[in-house]
Amino acid sequence: MGQMRHIRLLSTTFVLLVTFVPWLQAETRLQNFISARDGKLFDGTNEFRFLSLNIPNLLVVEDNVPFAEENPWRLPDKFEINDALETLQSLGGTVTRSYVITVVKTNDLPGTPRHVLAPGKFNEDAFRTLDEILAAANRTGFRVVIPFVDNWAWQGGRAEYAAWRGKTKDDFWTDPQLIADFKETIRFILTRTNTVTGVRYADDKSVLCWETGNEIASPPAWTQEIAHYIKSLDTNHLEMDGFNTAVLRRESLEISDVDIVTTHHYPGNKKSFAELIRANAEMAKGKKPYIVGEFGFVTTDKMAGAIHAIVDTSCSGGMLWSLRFRNRDGGFYWHSEPGLGGNLYKAFHWPSSVMGGDYDEINLLAMVRSNAFAIRGIPAPPIAVPAPPKLLPIADASAISWQGSVGASSYQVERGAEMTRNLSLPSFDGGAHAIGGNWQIVSSNVDEAFTQYRPQFADENVPAGRWYYRVRARNESGISEPSNVVGPVVVESATLVDELADFAKTISQTGGWKLATHDSRAAKEDAHRIAGTAGEVLVYQLPNEVQSFRVFAIFPKDVSDVKFSVSDDGKEFHSVTAQKEIYFHGAGEYGYWKPVLFHAEKNIDGKLLKLELTGETQIGRVEISHPALSK
Repeated sequence: MGQMRHIRLLSTTFVLLVTFVPWLQAETRLQNFISARDGKLFDGTNEFRFLSLNIPNLLVVEDNVPFAEENPWRLPDKFEINDALETLQSLGGTVTRSYVITVVKTNDLPGTPRHVLAPGKFNEDAFRTLDEILAAANRTGFRVVIPFVDNWAWQGGRAEYAAWRGKTKDDFWTDPQLIADFKETIRFILTRTNTVTGVRYADDKSVLCWETGNEIASPPAWTQEIAHYIKSLDTNHLEMDGFNTAVLRRESLEISDVDIVTTHHYPGNKKSFAELIRANAEMAKGKKPYIVGEFGFVTTDKMAGAIHAIVDTSCSGGMLWSLRFRNRDGGFYWHSEPGLGGNLYKAFHWPSSVMGGDYDEINLLAMVRSNAFAIRGIPAPPIAVPAPPKLLPIADASAISWQGSVGASSYQVERGAEMTRNLSLPSFDGGAHAIGGNWQIVSSNVDEAFTQYRPQFADENVPAGRWYYRVRARNESGISEPSNVVGPVVVESATLVDELADFAKTISQTGGWKLATHDSRAAKEDAHRIAGTAGEVLVYQLPNEVQSFRVFAIFPKDVSDVKFSVSDDGKEFHSVTAQKEIYFHGAGEYGYWKPVLFHAEKNIDGKLLKLELTGETQIGRVEISHPALSK
């Protein structure tokens, strides 16, 4: 009896621990810390090599730029973190590199999340997000490279550490107080216990290595001191020198506490990426593992040369710049590269889309995928049939969004009629109606990359009534099961939605209108717009009288008005007064233009709507609502 009571107590204790200590159930697919010897990386006894992409938004999103949003910064959520890592897995990646541990800046907008708030003061919410990232990496079998500090101003770095103590950014390398402040950040990170897994960061196998910083101009003495300090706190992980170079510096190969060396490659060097990578690999061979930490913004043939140089030499791995993952609000995050990217290149999405045609995204990422598996010594498997997407709440049939599926190249939108419930069967919604039936395909080939920070689909021809919606994901391997069902969506009005990729939805345009596809960052990442000047006109025709409209305009210079008028016959137009909402909080570091929403909701009357510019203007989207037709 006493033995049975003891067993019951042990069982009860185990249940309580599983219930109240979540990390006892933490998942990991990783068996070993990555080690280094003879100039190579190893996972246990197997050499570890990889080809993958950087994910700059993994720790903090800097690209949340919907039209009306004035602060682009937010922390990623679980859906976004999982999508990021699972997307790279689909591409054959096993490693990713985040951007840096961020530091608060004096010009940060209110609510901007940063990791380091002051010397020795840290943002728990930001680090709980990193907890989730490492938990997801363990669950998916991924390795992460994390740089401790930035050389540049984008997300706060050495200049901010220096300013707290009244020093200059170059003092960061030599001033004892600044070095002590930076070490305190390192100490906090390495000794932190993950709130999701219960594992200290220093004991977490999902970290491939710690990087001293991103593209830093660190003297060898600083690198030696910081690398030694990292090793004094963490004997499990490798340390990578984040010195900014395209040609390996010999001192990095000689510092004993530096385990991995790295280079970054962008346009501007006389030698090709491939030449530089091959020479660097030869220099590091047999001494230290060599990783190409970033490379990009050149043509596909030059990227192919770099990739082949990584695969064919003793290089341990390489990561392209860069991947942006799916957005929790639907679609993807976008990031144009107006600087080194020459206002042409943008962050990649997977699967690729014709929206990346300017930089050959489809062909380049197909090549990346085949080589990402080849460098691991395995053939590229078929892309799996995508999982069902998650349809988001629908307030209007012209604004349908979903959280997309890894591997999906397009989506099928289906509309179902409301069905009267059989009273002898259980109710789906607690009322007199069942979830929709008689499903019809409204669209079978929706590209979730076509719109940026706007709904993925508008059911422009929906009849009046009560409707349900669901979505399926497609790719070359098949079509998913349907998403969750959303509805009933009560439809009284239908909406013409024009994304202005061309002039197909207008009935006339006068003047010198031009399609605009560049300068997307300044235009809140709107990838297709039309640009015009004073006096230029667009006309739309609706099947019924216009009830309301919204026009999303961007002003590169001064804000001017847009004149609106309506007509029944196309000959006599009478003016309509529109309200004007300006969403602008300064040009910021990317030189943002001024977003202005023009809208009117009443006293319109007329089947034709005319827009006339009074100054230099770009228009990215037009929405015009009218009474829905009957079934």
